[in-house]
Amino acid sequence: MQVRKFLAAIILAAITLTSGPLNAQEAIVGVDAVVLQPLSQTQPVIGRFVAKQAGIVSARVAGAVTEMRAEVGDRVKRGEILAVIDLQKMTLLRDAARAEADQAQAGENAARARHNKTQNELTRIEGILDSVIYSAARHEDAVQSVFESEATAAGAAAAFAGARARLMLAEGNLINARVRAPYDGLVRARHTEIGSYLQTGDSVLDLVNDTDLEIEVFVPSNRVAGLAPGTTIQVRPADGSSQTAVVRGVGAEENATSRTRLIRFTPEFGATTKYGVGESVDALLPLGVPREVVTVHKDAVLKRQGMSLVYVVDKENAAQIRPVELGEAIGPRFEVLSGLESGEIVVIRGNERLRPGQALRIGSEE
Repeated sequence: MQVRKFLAAIILAAITLTSGPLNAQEAIVGVDAVVLQPLSQTQPVIGRFVAKQAGIVSARVAGAVTEMRAEVGDRVKRGEILAVIDLQKMTLLRDAARAEADQAQAGENAARARHNKTQNELTRIEGILDSVIYSAARHEDAVQSVFESEATAAGAAAAFAGARARLMLAEGNLINARVRAPYDGLVRARHTEIGSYLQTGDSVLDLVNDTDLEIEVFVPSNRVAGLAPGTTIQVRPADGSSQTAVVRGVGAEENATSRTRLIRFTPEFGATTKYGVGESVDALLPLGVPREVVTVHKDAVLKRQGMSLVYVVDKENAAQIRPVELGEAIGPRFEVLSGLESGEIVVIRGNERLRPGQALRIGSEE
């Protein structure tokens, strides 16, 4: 430590001696305050961007593919037709089901009318029980007719319900004959072509929404406790930018081999369209409780002969050069291990041309 201080004194003396006489003209500079701010120790873990919506678009009906309207690389909108499966056949089946339903409805109406007629006849006969024209045999026949017509009407109603259900199924199949995009996305692959026969559930194409991404990270299990849903962490995409993301969900199961658990993060940096699905991203996992540290703006630091120096603004608005010992970077600032105190003012613009003791005029702060 004594050697370091001795070397610093020599370097400062050399800077002062080689600076030449002070110019009476004030130097216009930009300044910034040395401040206290929280610092979290972090551990980088590699994750990747993943799509929240991605997967296979499957056929919902069986039939021959008659149209393919999407190519690999196409961007499609939700509801857009991607393929058509035997539309003519599905239309004919729908029409046949509609005719069957119409016929069944007519049958139910006729059976219901017959039942109403037999019920009215029974009511008429029961109204003349005390009359000389009453016939017990005719009454018994009328009761039997009511039972039979009621059963017939019930059967006709069931037949109509079945026909109506088959019509609804046929109409659904006609709708599903047009394979539509379930969400906005990019076509990654086609799994069928015109003329192929598909069964229900067969793959048509692969679709991914690459404009709505989140971050997937397998986190060591001993670090999961500090990552409850809603926790914000720092992340660094491959472009080197410093961003933030929020924990969306924590996987319940641990990978027995890697001793990790899956955590999904929601990016807080707006549109993620410039990042690709599967692209790597560093998640900076917090270690322990944040501590308060003294920090200085990076632009205040000058490198001279292996030393870090800053110009401090003294009480007379003059520039005083001072050596500092720096720690890790915190965004646009450095942690200060020694040499500065919180509240001091340092030069961050115009410091390259300054000389120790030179008078300063403060311009706009950065």
